[in-house]
Amino acid sequence: MGIWQGRSRRKRTGGRLRPNRNKRRFEIARELQFPTIGETKHKFYRVRGANRKVRILLAQDVNVWDPQTKTMKLAKAITVRENKSNPNYVQRNIITRGAVVETELGPVEIRSRPGQHGQLNGVLIARRPAPAA
Repeated sequence: MGIWQGRSRRKRTGGRLRPNRNKRRFEIARELQFPTIGETKHKFYRVRGANRKVRILLAQDVNVWDPQTKTMKLAKAITVRENKSNPNYVQRNIITRGAVVETELGPVEIRSRPGQHGQLNGVLIARRPAPAA
C-alpha cells in the first residue's frame, strides 16, 4: 500500500470532508528507506521537473566539522549513540538529522538530512572535562 500525502478525508473533529477532486500522482510519497551504517550505497530518484535526489541507504564516512580547530575532517562512523526522533533508531543504527553518531574522532551530531542530501555532515560534540573533586 502506498503512502499518500494529500488532504485528509476527515476534519479535525472527525467529521467527513467531501473531496472536490480525486487523488493525484504527485501526492504519492516515496517508500520509507532509512539510512544505516555500512559500506556506502546511494539511490537516485527522479523528482518533479526531471531533477534528481540522492538518498543514502548505507553510509560509513562522515564529514566532521571541528569547531575548536575550525577544520573539516573525514571520519568513519562506528555506531549510532542517540537519536531524538525515535529511540528505536539507536538499536537499528538508523541515521537521521540530529542523531549522535560515534566516529573515530568522537561523538558527532549529524546536521545534514541523509534522505534528502545524499551525504553525512556533522559537528563534533565537545567533550566536557570531568568535574574536579
